[in-house]
Amino acid sequence: MSIAQEARIPRILESAPDFSARSTEGMIHLSDYTSRGKYVLLFSHPADFSPVCSTEFIALARAWKRFDDLGVQLIGVSFDSVNAHIAWFRDLEKSAGIEIKFPVVADADHAIANLYGLVHPEASRTSPVRAVYAIDPNRTIRAILFYSPQMGRGVEELIRVFEGLQAIDRKHVSLPCDWTPGQDVVAPAPVTLADAAKRANVGSSGLKVETWYLSRKELPVEELRASVPQLRLISDIADLVATSKPEGKPSESESGEDGAELKLEDYMLTSESLKLRSGNL
Repeated sequence: MSIAQEARIPRILESAPDFSARSTEGMIHLSDYTSRGKYVLLFSHPADFSPVCSTEFIALARAWKRFDDLGVQLIGVSFDSVNAHIAWFRDLEKSAGIEIKFPVVADADHAIANLYGLVHPEASRTSPVRAVYAIDPNRTIRAILFYSPQMGRGVEELIRVFEGLQAIDRKHVSLPCDWTPGQDVVAPAPVTLADAAKRANVGSSGLKVETWYLSRKELPVEELRASVPQLRLISDIADLVATSKPEGKPSESESGEDGAELKLEDYMLTSESLKLRSGNL
């Protein structure tokens, strides 16, 4: 495929295309990271030795420990050579006092750009735009962000994306606008008229009811951090149910909020179950 041709952009909840590529840390494979239970922040930048990209890499290097603590692997992509990456990084280390501790790929043949739709001809036919793919340990795409070449990305928002995804994966919740760890999360809306009336008239234990379809509940930071540290690749669903069920409740099924029955498949952290649960946002 020609660099000027538009490649298809992968979609939310599709499998992230796997790849092997030369990088500043040698040959890397996307699946090597996800298979170890890591989330991946895959991002492209237009060019080495450019001012906006330099500010991004300085910010990412300074925030590297925060991503690492979340179990997030950063992987950068551009069309520059590995030697160009190395020369740029060494210069940034001297001028900004930082160290780049994540691999950056040399996508010289544009293979990754074509897999992920990184070249937008109206923006540039010779370099990728600023793209971000948030990928979970099942190698499922969970969030996609694109920026124009002139606009640098916000590192705090990128961290928030992964904090949010991990809250969703650990606690099976939905998150309101501008959520950050420690703030209330959104409870599922009632799915029957009777439950809607019950929610509106008397509320539900532990919920902060604003209206029948919008209720919030607390999710303390300590509870979130004490839960499973990373999304698990599940081979035995019964094991997950056993570790997730409330005390005294049977493992075959449980009663959810308003008495709704939760079945084993509700605990499956796969792209299919995520699609099913997305209908309750």
